[in-house]
Amino acid sequence: MSAYEKAVESASWLRARITHTPQVLVILGSGLGGWADGLQDAIPFGYDQIPHFAQSTVAGHAGALVSGRSGAVDVLAMKGRFHPYEGWTADEVMHPVRVAWLLGVRQVVVTNAAGSLHIGLQPGSLMCIDDHLNMTGSNPLVGENDERFGPRFPDMTRVHDRGLRAHANAVASGLGITLHHGVYVGVRGPTYETPAEIRSFRILGGDAVGMSTVYEVIAAAHLGMKVLGISCITNLGSGLGGEVLSHDDVQAVAARARGEFTRLVDGLFAEATPWETA
Repeated sequence: MSAYEKAVESASWLRARITHTPQVLVILGSGLGGWADGLQDAIPFGYDQIPHFAQSTVAGHAGALVSGRSGAVDVLAMKGRFHPYEGWTADEVMHPVRVAWLLGVRQVVVTNAAGSLHIGLQPGSLMCIDDHLNMTGSNPLVGENDERFGPRFPDMTRVHDRGLRAHANAVASGLGITLHHGVYVGVRGPTYETPAEIRSFRILGGDAVGMSTVYEVIAAAHLGMKVLGISCITNLGSGLGGEVLSHDDVQAVAARARGEFTRLVDGLFAEATPWETA
């Protein structure tokens, strides 16, 4: 069965069970899944219920897709995601984005926990992703292209949508939240980076680094979707601080930043603009 056929089966299964017509897919990173608990009219589905969905195996990723409403916008929220370092294939990582697209979603808000590449971006900060560097060593679209998903050579010039970033700025300013901007460096993991890698990523123009996001963003770009990325900075990169890095600490900092993160994401959906789909 092709990746497209699997996505169609997943979408058909969900369409028969959700009561909203989703406008936005929200992908919630490590320690950030609690945002979905505040959705109105929420209907959760465990990933193990949905045909062809992979399973989250990492702490801080609950493994559920929630259909509901945030403010003025109908959303699908992923409480946890799939990572290549867990052994999932590129198609499995991209699958939820493709399913959402088949359900009519044309916008993605992708969030993650990330490490800072410079001391000006401290743990607890929120960063809007202006662009990314794919340093995973692979591209998820390698292989035969299915034109039903998109073209052989998708353009990546404006994948991080300027209008959605401007909207995030306006919301953050209105709420008194400092929203940094920068370039996200996506690596394969699961090891944390060496000090030399952190220095090299900074030289290349990176501001934050993490083990997710780029495959999902590339999938969305392939499908012609608009993307807004938000990183929750949970640690200083290796060599910038004295601490030993651990996933427990990442989750702990994400939990402390959850209040401001929740206010920001709630604010994004307080009004229908700019989330209406044509």
